[in-house]
Amino acid sequence: MVVDVNNDQEVPKKELSRVLKVGDLVSLSVSSVGPLFSVAATGGVMAAQAGWWTLPAIALIAIPFIVSGFVFRLLNRHFPHAGASYHWSARVIGRTTSHFQAWILIVAYFLSIPSIIVPASTYTLSLIAPNYVASPYLRVAVGGLWVLFALIPLLLGSIPTARVTQVFLFVELASLIGLGILGVFSWKRLSVPIHFGHIPFSGIMVVAVVAATILDGWEIDSYASEESRRPKKDPGLGGIIGAFMALAFYAILYPLMLGETPLSQLANASNPLAVWGHRLVPGSPWIIGIPVLASTAGGLWLTSFILVRALFAMGREKLVPSPFARISSNNVPKFATIVVLLAALGVTAFQFLFVSLGSFFSLVLAAAGFFLLAEFFIDSVTASVFLTLGHKRLPEAQLEKHDHRVLRFGALFSAATFGFFLLAFVIYGPKAIGGPIDIVIAVLLAMGVLFTIKTKRSKNIYVFEADGAS
Repeated sequence: MVVDVNNDQEVPKKELSRVLKVGDLVSLSVSSVGPLFSVAATGGVMAAQAGWWTLPAIALIAIPFIVSGFVFRLLNRHFPHAGASYHWSARVIGRTTSHFQAWILIVAYFLSIPSIIVPASTYTLSLIAPNYVASPYLRVAVGGLWVLFALIPLLLGSIPTARVTQVFLFVELASLIGLGILGVFSWKRLSVPIHFGHIPFSGIMVVAVVAATILDGWEIDSYASEESRRPKKDPGLGGIIGAFMALAFYAILYPLMLGETPLSQLANASNPLAVWGHRLVPGSPWIIGIPVLASTAGGLWLTSFILVRALFAMGREKLVPSPFARISSNNVPKFATIVVLLAALGVTAFQFLFVSLGSFFSLVLAAAGFFLLAEFFIDSVTASVFLTLGHKRLPEAQLEKHDHRVLRFGALFSAATFGFFLLAFVIYGPKAIGGPIDIVIAVLLAMGVLFTIKTKRSKNIYVFEADGAS
């Protein structure tokens, strides 16, 4: 049942089918991280900005992300909802914060989608025709094929999406194990000198923010709460597993890649994994190409899944046009799915056709990382307030029956850490990425304020209450 908490009246039913088991949520969370794709897409930028200091930078930002997994688990148990983050802040802090966070959420995940389509097109062409110099129009066309490919499982429904994801996840995990074994046995033959050098503080700050795009995604099970068979028990569990597995993947891949490839070859490479793969097995691009594309596929449709579910929830509350809340015969938000992916393809076309691809890609990637950090920062603040005052503001939470001192400290720590990196990026980002990055962020934040003002009249907060949920 969906109710309006403002007047406690039942509103027209707009619910998704509860079909996902805990195993489905776990596979979605792990695959959504897209570890192989993440390293391939961001490793070149990271190597250029921080070199070997990439490793401690990822470790620093990984700590609050891991803590966030447990925070999300708690919030899911009390407030399962397709809008997840922005709904939590509405229940705990208030509608104004919630509406601003809704904008942050839209920007964060929308910018993440072109950041997947662009390298997906590049990797596909590199695998099919390694020495062919493709025109921008061909790159856009291949990106369009990827969008069509992502639409298939998304429009078929949650269960088909989960099943196709599991196939691609198996390929990725098998490849990761294979690459890890091959890298370990090749260490003596390929290892290069490890040189950290001076501490590039600005580079570390940029890498930490960019790393947000490779450490997120596991939270997809929060946005699939209304499609879970046990919406108050299972969502959040997959996120914890996904967060730990993401960190484990990078703990294996980055040291091997950096330790067996000259840094000069990795810096700003469009696919540093391919550079490393060529050293492992010369002349066999498929060794890296196929598993990276499998990882890319899952990352593309699952990142879209998160944004589509959030827009569905926002459409239900009139924060965005109501067609976004329409559900097709397959019990999916069809309109929202198509609009999201076509709009992302439009941004991708702009990148390929009208701007310097390398600089614009770095700009979009950094902006996506900033807004993802902002999203998790607000989530941590929400959790901190909830764990401190929840039993006073929300009696139904019954927090007085539980000892959450450790989790409260973790939420406060995460909020402080995310806030620090956000501030540091505003200061050091222009030096590393370029002056326009602060302008882009400022404009998008200003648009968020306008969005909040425009949606002020929307006072609905819908509460998802699954009958028989545990």
